[in-house]
Amino acid sequence: MSLMIIGESFVGTGANAAHVNTVLGRRDGPVGAAWVMALATPRAGFAAFVAIAQPGVAVIPPTLFVNKAAIDGELHGRLTWGAAQAGVARGVGQALEKGVIRHEQAGELALIAAVWVNPAADDPQAVYENNVTATLHALRNGQAGGPGLDEFLAAARSPFNAFYEPT
Repeated sequence: MSLMIIGESFVGTGANAAHVNTVLGRRDGPVGAAWVMALATPRAGFAAFVAIAQPGVAVIPPTLFVNKAAIDGELHGRLTWGAAQAGVARGVGQALEKGVIRHEQAGELALIAAVWVNPAADDPQAVYENNVTATLHALRNGQAGGPGLDEFLAAARSPFNAFYEPT
């Protein structure tokens, strides 16, 4: 495995969509160092934490959940720490089940998942499902080395995203 595998995925529409960025690498490399630094340096509205599958059962490889939107109210907090976190845990589990992350390497790796939950999100099940899929796709995209340069250059000719589309 290379030192660092970076992945990205955006899944869903509207306020309940998920945008997940992943950085996967060895615990004893730059990803492991970034993982520890991010965990040890919380900021107002942003408190990275170790993702769990269930209370007392941490995700493997150890996954640091980093929220990309400051917590904005009780519902947003519950969706971020609850539905989105559970979605990331399931997405990592699927990546292991499908061989995207190899079982024999899981103990040597650390994963950072930067997760966007829109403060306007309102559907826990949609937030969960979108984060499952976005996490799995981000890890797959990273492992595949995508997008390729040609794909990026074609997309860069007319860039758009969920929040902006040029006229």
